[in-house]
Amino acid sequence: MNLNNIFGEIEKVDPEVYDRLDTRRAAMKGFANLGGKLALAAVPLAFGSMFQKAYAGTKSTKETVLQVLNYALTLEYLEAEFYSIALSKGILLIPMGAATTAIQTISGHETSHVAFLKAAIAPLGTAVAKPTFDFSGGSGSGTGPFLTVFTDYSLFLAVAQTLEDTGVRAYKGRAAELVKGGDLLTAALNIHSVEARHASHIRQMRKAAGVDVKPWITGVISGVSPASLVAPNYAGEDVTTQATINIVNINGMGTSVNAATEAFDEPLSATDVLAIVKLFIKP
Repeated sequence: MNLNNIFGEIEKVDPEVYDRLDTRRAAMKGFANLGGKLALAAVPLAFGSMFQKAYAGTKSTKETVLQVLNYALTLEYLEAEFYSIALSKGILLIPMGAATTAIQTISGHETSHVAFLKAAIAPLGTAVAKPTFDFSGGSGSGTGPFLTVFTDYSLFLAVAQTLEDTGVRAYKGRAAELVKGGDLLTAALNIHSVEARHASHIRQMRKAAGVDVKPWITGVISGVSPASLVAPNYAGEDVTTQATINIVNINGMGTSVNAATEAFDEPLSATDVLAIVKLFIKP
């Protein structure tokens, strides 16, 4: 996650956000200047203060912004906790060397995302509390289909891939709330975000471990067995039409169905994402 992503998410529920902040360019330039003047820990506070000022007297919009940020925070809690537990298992789960280094890096990113969002939310309201997670996928029963996720390296990578792929689609899901832009903007937002780099790297790690999986999503193929376990996470990824244009064989280029689905990531709605995440949260 980065400032561009957060500004983009808020723009989806408040297209006038840049009018409140002067312009997008001015807002981003201001934060670029702040980055050179403030300690990293102070930047989220300045970020939150900026929005507090921008939304002064506009309670409903402010609450919407809080909802978006807390939605993102819940997802980041999930990923950060997942990698933290995995690393605590050491070589009993993750091989030493490149694999451990990669997971440490991704874990560090997720932990930073949590810290950033909590600090940014503070001046605006209350950050959602960190849930108690059940990574077996059993909604708190501890006996879900991923029971051995922290003892079976292959399963760990499969779940990591699924969580990362879902996270990418979750952020894109806010595109459905856009007031302006239409299908063209929705299609543009379907391009993989920076967060997709995590998903791609996890997929490459699975490939190195002997799993036949690509660095990107092809249709509804997850590379997880049985596929039914993660079907909701990949539902809708077989779309071949963008902005009303059918990509298959576009302009006589011989584009296959697989290639058409690989070229874009499709969004997941907040409702769908929360239903998926619920499987990993104890009530």
